[in-house]
Amino acid sequence: MIDYYRDFLKDSIRKKVDFSLTAQSRGIEPPPVQKSSKPIAIKIDLIKPGEWKTIHKVSVEKAIASRKSRRHYSKETLNLEELSFLLWATQGMRDKRAVKYNFRTVPSAGCRHALESYVAIFRVEGLSKAIYHYLPESHQLVEYVECENLEKLISRATFGQTFVGKSAVTFIWTTIPERMEWRYGKASYKVIALDAGHVCQNLYLACEAIGAGTCAVAAYDQEFIDNVLELDTESEFVIYMASVGKIG
Repeated sequence: MIDYYRDFLKDSIRKKVDFSLTAQSRGIEPPPVQKSSKPIAIKIDLIKPGEWKTIHKVSVEKAIASRKSRRHYSKETLNLEELSFLLWATQGMRDKRAVKYNFRTVPSAGCRHALESYVAIFRVEGLSKAIYHYLPESHQLVEYVECENLEKLISRATFGQTFVGKSAVTFIWTTIPERMEWRYGKASYKVIALDAGHVCQNLYLACEAIGAGTCAVAAYDQEFIDNVLELDTESEFVIYMASVGKIG
């Protein structure tokens, strides 16, 4: 049985997939590259690249050398510019022209970008406590769901890891597998997991530029957190999380 799970890490399946039968090969239009928001949702403009004033310049060498998982945070808030920077660094578009081709700040197999970004916001200046959805094409946030006792709810969703609810914001990434399946069929699932790793590593490095720490979280109650985000658990479900907060 353990061999079955180890096989997930191998790329042997690529030799078994008939790529002539994928949706792309059959001429089917690709699924949307961004999950649409509710028509009545109020969109919050984020600070755009080139307009940041408080983001410190950090060398790649220093960011890599300083990167580590941090689970203890001060009670200091993040400002909107800092949050804007982190969202852009993890799922944003590279430049104005990038929207047409879905070119983002992180790599993705076949440029499919099968992830969606949500943030559980506890302490961000100007934003109320709630879970928000990031719209990378327009670099905006929309309030997605408001929850009572959000800190406790998110901690419960991670099997009682309290630091996840003591952060300033906790990132929650979901996947919409259809985006990757459109091109790769049954060879999609390993690369979706790899893509999530690319995104989270960018978060680690970006946090070094704002004096914040982060900690990746892969242990969570799948059904519980999917329910919090009102997901159907099949076409979209949570795949990864990470807490972010200022360090003392």
